[in-house]
Amino acid sequence: NTSELYQIFRKYPRICTDSRKIVKDGLFFALKGNNFNGNQFAKQAVKNGCKYAIIDEKEYLSENCILVKNVLGSLQSLSSYHRDTLNIPIIGITGTNGKTTTKELISTTLSEKYNCYATKGNLNNHIGVPLSLLEITDQIEIAVIEMGANHIGEIDFLCQLSKPTHGIITNIGMAHLEGFGNFEGVIKGKSELYKYINKANGTLFVNNEDLLLKDLSKGIDKMTYGKNDSSDYQAKLKNSFPFVTIEIDKKIMKSNLIGNFQFENILSASCIANHFKVHLDNIKKSIENYIPTNNRTQVINTENNYLVLDAYNANPSSMNHMIESFSELKNENKICILGDMLELGAFSKVEHEKIVQLTNNFDLETVFIGIEFNKISNKNTFLSVTEFTEYLKQHPYNNKSILLKGSRGMKLETLVEHL
Repeated sequence: NTSELYQIFRKYPRICTDSRKIVKDGLFFALKGNNFNGNQFAKQAVKNGCKYAIIDEKEYLSENCILVKNVLGSLQSLSSYHRDTLNIPIIGITGTNGKTTTKELISTTLSEKYNCYATKGNLNNHIGVPLSLLEITDQIEIAVIEMGANHIGEIDFLCQLSKPTHGIITNIGMAHLEGFGNFEGVIKGKSELYKYINKANGTLFVNNEDLLLKDLSKGIDKMTYGKNDSSDYQAKLKNSFPFVTIEIDKKIMKSNLIGNFQFENILSASCIANHFKVHLDNIKKSIENYIPTNNRTQVINTENNYLVLDAYNANPSSMNHMIESFSELKNENKICILGDMLELGAFSKVEHEKIVQLTNNFDLETVFIGIEFNKISNKNTFLSVTEFTEYLKQHPYNNKSILLKGSRGMKLETLVEHL
């Protein structure tokens, strides 16, 4: 049962789920997927240095294997059990855009005062959240847990595991429409975090200029942030492109983040740090030192061009924000290279049409890449990154300011070396 497994975990508190990345004296959880069965690797995992392997198929039982009913269920129960032993604030974060950047900003500002743990990478689903919770040691004083969702009920389930005491939804936009069914489904799914915090008598951090979030958070204990005077925590936007600069309490903070939508990410993190009594000087220092990585809005000066690379993910709202911000850039010879937005289901055509229209409205020269854009636009359209790369070899770009934005699956970052 869970309490017995927990005693073993306390002795060997390191977990792995990939037999190719064995943690010495750790516990191997033999998870299953559509194309793999971890049970098959349990024996090897123990042989390679794991203390125990947790399995759920009897035929793979061998030395130092623990047989359970369901490995994933056991991992989730174990994480929930561990969470109950922790007496620390846990900040749950979800949203359509900006989750990961905001999570990292919250973590970097809180780390000025506390030993803070934050979800690594985007381990934010029904497997990632349990793994994150189990990494929180007794030395940790505060934790930030990112929660992703692509269907209704998922955030609620992740809240039951992580039991957040505080919560923030960065925003609610059009994304994962295949799983949620429609925008109302997205709202219902994301707002499960608010409902949980309300039941748990926790505190929310809410963007005071987001009417939808204000409405959803009615009657729940909260701290608001925004540009307007009615916000509990206020800031002014001083500059938005290429880098966001904000002013709080007469202090100017110059970030390394691009696009006016980052204003809210920086402000929310500052608001949360302030709530947990981090000094404004330390908030400023950590925001100014934070450098985004991993294709999340990076400015790259190549030998030939000035690039703004944002190829980690894309959905209609993040695409809109970025194109709008890019249009404000004062440089000459601007061009957008936009890749398909994936996972939009039945809404795909209309949402891609809106993006084409938007680039026309801003009069931005644009190259479209992907099957979805190809259905709509016939000028400057390429089916794949490979096809466009071939074009660039014949017609290289020089002295241009280029925005690269598209879904992860489009792999737009591979274009950098050709620009």
